[in-house]
Amino acid sequence: MTPYALLQMLGYVFNILGLLVCIGGLTLAHRTDRRLLGGSLAVLGFMIAATPMLVQLFGLVEPVPVSAPPTR
Repeated sequence: MTPYALLQMLGYVFNILGLLVCIGGLTLAHRTDRRLLGGSLAVLGFMIAATPMLVQLFGLVEPVPVSAPPTR
């Protein structure tokens, strides 16, 4: 299995986990005494959700080239 295929599969896990962390952080940010912690968790959740895209953007994992389909 190529790293790109693994990243494609784990992308769903990163997105759901990041979404849950971000929602939890935004919920905490409503309270005045927890605003900094909530904002930090929201940013962390966004970074978790954006990890698959950032990994490709920084060139750590390159997509596998796809060849043209065979002609009939």
